[in-house]
Amino acid sequence: MMKNAIGIFDSGVGGTSIWKEVNQLLPNENSIYLADSKHAPYGLKSKQRIIELCEKNTELLLKKGCKIIIVACNTATTNAIKHLRNKYKVPFIGIEPAIKPASLKSKNKSVGILATKGTLSSELFIETSSLYAQGVNLKEQHGTGLVELIESGKIESKEMNNLLEIYLNPMKEANIDYLVLGCSHYPYLIPKIKLILGSEVNIIDSGLAVAEQTKAVLQSHNLLNTSKESGKSQFFTNGNIEVLQSILNKKYSINKLDF
Repeated sequence: MMKNAIGIFDSGVGGTSIWKEVNQLLPNENSIYLADSKHAPYGLKSKQRIIELCEKNTELLLKKGCKIIIVACNTATTNAIKHLRNKYKVPFIGIEPAIKPASLKSKNKSVGILATKGTLSSELFIETSSLYAQGVNLKEQHGTGLVELIESGKIESKEMNNLLEIYLNPMKEANIDYLVLGCSHYPYLIPKIKLILGSEVNIIDSGLAVAEQTKAVLQSHNLLNTSKESGKSQFFTNGNIEVLQSILNKKYSINKLDF
């Protein structure tokens, strides 16, 4: 069981930002990554549809023998993780916007949140915001269209630059000193975001925190791989192989799978 893989799924290629952190922290672990690009983005779908997609992904990873599953998607976590934990016996690790650290660290008491509609309207997000962001000006922004452009391999496009300007300039005017990225696709936009907001704005994504939590849960369940060999990673996508390949190192091969 210890040598069984860590399963990771996302609504496309974005969750590879989480996979990279997990792989760096736990280099001896095997991993299987599912890019559900065919159904991206999850952020505009109903809660019931998100749950259905998460069940589909979970069951495929369980068939492949995964010992733990990382839901590397903010929308999927905030809408479906309670359901998944109730339905399946395997441990689940979720990802949600890092509102708590941003709110505690903000000197200006002004924090920007760039996330999908599905995350910002979820019960979990509203609950977390009311708990930790009292007295903080939260500038929330739906990142409509960003996931679709990333999934189409258009990170460097003029359209991407235009959308980011529209979404981030009001945050700049609100004098934010922290920006929370509430979607696992968005870390791939950090260089562009820094150009717009400047170096004085701190950008927080959840990748390292998710990796550390994964390690802690594996330890507590006695599931850490004690092998000294480097782990093997497998990647499956139901979308465009080239987009996923462009984000990953060329040494990783990608399997096309209809799921």
